[in-house]
Amino acid sequence: MFESGQNWELFGYDMRNVGKHFNAAWRELLWAYDSPVRSHLDEPVNLRSADGVSSYQAGQPRGQAQTNCVAVLLPDDLVLTRTLRLPLAVESDLEEVLALEVNSNSPFAAADTGFGWAVVARDDQFLHVVLVIVSMSSAMTYIGQEYDSHDAHAQEAWVDVDGRMIVVRGFGEGRRENCYRRRLLKVGSMLVAAFVALLLIATIGAGFKKLELESLETMASAVEREAAEATRMRTALITANETTAAVDELSRLYPSPHLELARLSRLLADDAYVERLSISGKEIDLRGRAADAAGIMQLLTKQPQYAAVTAASAIRKITGTNVEQFHLRIQIKDAVI
Repeated sequence: MFESGQNWELFGYDMRNVGKHFNAAWRELLWAYDSPVRSHLDEPVNLRSADGVSSYQAGQPRGQAQTNCVAVLLPDDLVLTRTLRLPLAVESDLEEVLALEVNSNSPFAAADTGFGWAVVARDDQFLHVVLVIVSMSSAMTYIGQEYDSHDAHAQEAWVDVDGRMIVVRGFGEGRRENCYRRRLLKVGSMLVAAFVALLLIATIGAGFKKLELESLETMASAVEREAAEATRMRTALITANETTAAVDELSRLYPSPHLELARLSRLLADDAYVERLSISGKEIDLRGRAADAAGIMQLLTKQPQYAAVTAASAIRKITGTNVEQFHLRIQIKDAVI
């Protein structure tokens, strides 16, 4: 079984501190003086010192700027400075830890104590913090004498520790904090609006793509139906062509008996008649009687539709009449032998 103290541990990490670490990370990102966000959005400050006026933004020097935020650099003899080495575990509660450190080590009354701090370095185990403590009444006496200002909130109070500017809490830093907060809200609102606009554009684009896809699917279905119909019609046409070709082939191989009978009726004279007519493929078997059977055979031989006309048997004269009997075989042209 797990011990009660391990119930909130995941891979050896106490999950109860997740919220604190999350808030500390956001605070470090947005509110630390060396934050990349603050270095761009923080209100410039005109710092007044014995050497004159210089401009700073997020604790770093910059060119002269128009601003309503003013700070005064306190002399070193008004400042108590301590360098602390603290465990990394206290980073999420650093503000409270430093407040306790100030209360326990400040030589001034609690109501007269102002302090500021900055993280100057960190390693795998420790935070290195510079802590400054001032007497607010002494600081205001100095500001009043040097700059003729008696309102603690009219300006900020800064301390220079080895080239690093540290803001002392409890003076006029609230004006700059409010400006920075408004800019954060403005930039955040612009980012949210841009995200919403991008999301809206993506949604509209997706909607148009969906409509386009539905249109393409409809067209594809119509084309598929038309293709199926075309395939069916092509199959029917192929079948009809095959049937026509078969009929043509049959017509070529087996001429119409009605056509041949009509042709023979037209060619034969009134004194000739047909006793028997049979058609087998391209061959016509013709039996009949006529006054001049040889003439009929010669007449049929001259017809361009017939390839050959032969006597299946000899022409003979019927006894007691002037009529001859004939038996002919007629080969139609293009006959398959």
